[in-house]
Amino acid sequence: MAVTKKAEGVGKEKKKSGFRETLLLLVMGVGIALLLQTFVVGSFYIPSESMENTLLINDRVFVNKLAGKPERGDIVVFKGWNGEDTIKRVIGVGGDRVKCCDAKKRISVNGTPLDEESYLYPGDYPSDEKFDIKVPAGKLWLMGDHRSASADSRAHVEEPGDGFISEDAVIGKAVVRYWPLNRGYLFSRPDIFDKVK
Repeated sequence: MAVTKKAEGVGKEKKKSGFRETLLLLVMGVGIALLLQTFVVGSFYIPSESMENTLLINDRVFVNKLAGKPERGDIVVFKGWNGEDTIKRVIGVGGDRVKCCDAKKRISVNGTPLDEESYLYPGDYPSDEKFDIKVPAGKLWLMGDHRSASADSRAHVEEPGDGFISEDAVIGKAVVRYWPLNRGYLFSRPDIFDKVK
């Protein structure tokens, strides 16, 4: 009889130990996921049409928060002009002169015209508004891909900050559109920006 009770006690201890290990692994998993979400990768949904057709309303993207300094052509999530998370494309970085438009209605960066057909909303012009700006050091000039539906840097030039966003306001670079599944896409910088000096 004593042997049976001892065996039962060992079985209960094993069950308790297994439950504790499972609980500990679950807590650690949630902790790691929260750390990743906070410091490494973020998920963002698209609330507006300003980045069509690259990103549609309700699309979801993963953003790399450790991707480093934003470059021309990157799609970035940042704390926007109204303090909300916003997503746009970087057109100019600190030191750039961004001008609209040349005789072919193209935007130029440092005198190099951009042929933006690969991502610009079909039928949209690069900009209906003319501008000629110099991006201050540490700032960005950002525009949506659906230019006629985007309240981007152009819409905020009369406000404090002159439409520019600080590099420090950038949360991260969009790396992949993961939802909806049938529109999954890995983002890369358009090579038109490689020509800009």
